[in-house]
Amino acid sequence: MKAPSILAVLILFVTPYVYAGEDGKHLFILSGQSNMEGLQPGKSFTPAVVKEFGRDNVIVVLDAKGSRAIRCWYKDWKPKQGDTPKATGYIYDRLMNKVRLATNYQDPQTVTFVWMQGEDDAREGHGDVYADSLRGLFEQLRTDLGRDDINFVIGRISDYDMNNEEYPDWTLVREAQVEVAETEPRTAWVDTDDLNDGLSRRGKEISNALHYSAQGYITLGRRFAQKSIELISLHTQPAAGDTDDLTDQ
Repeated sequence: MKAPSILAVLILFVTPYVYAGEDGKHLFILSGQSNMEGLQPGKSFTPAVVKEFGRDNVIVVLDAKGSRAIRCWYKDWKPKQGDTPKATGYIYDRLMNKVRLATNYQDPQTVTFVWMQGEDDAREGHGDVYADSLRGLFEQLRTDLGRDDINFVIGRISDYDMNNEEYPDWTLVREAQVEVAETEPRTAWVDTDDLNDGLSRRGKEISNALHYSAQGYITLGRRFAQKSIELISLHTQPAAGDTDDLTDQ
């Protein structure tokens, strides 16, 4: 048997939930920290969007890393005061390389960016710049992909630390995520407050945990898919009058 090429092996390794991309496809970019890392899209997200659009019309790219702040994606991130820590954007660069490979450098019909992150910024006390940073990240993505019609779905961080005891800016980050979702075009958010109770994937009982239960991750994937489908449907409806023209023919 002929050995696979190095490039083929690389593509399989970095994009485990990807279907080959061409024009007319629906691209879903999933990124964030540990609760996105634990999502396992193939168990709930990908089947839902495949059911809606068809297996050959879906591209799903995932890149997530736990314990990472938004500055690992947003290159112009700056704290409210001081010069440190510095923005790096290294996860974003890695993610975009995966997107280019997955789409074969072609423009899909739609692009949806799904974001599950914020815990680390809440822990570090950078909630006061989180809304502007998230908007900046969205604009960075629009610029790099050369399109202003990207859909954005934000997973609001859970109710883990509503008293801000361990993570001083927990509620501030939650508020910022909702604010961005309700003011930015083509953007929506999903609730995760009921996903951190039950049994973990290791069979341990959890209650109001930082990470989600085994069923919670499945539910999260379905919610992300549902909200993504809603945004795509909302913004790809025929223009007024188009339906009438078709019925007259």
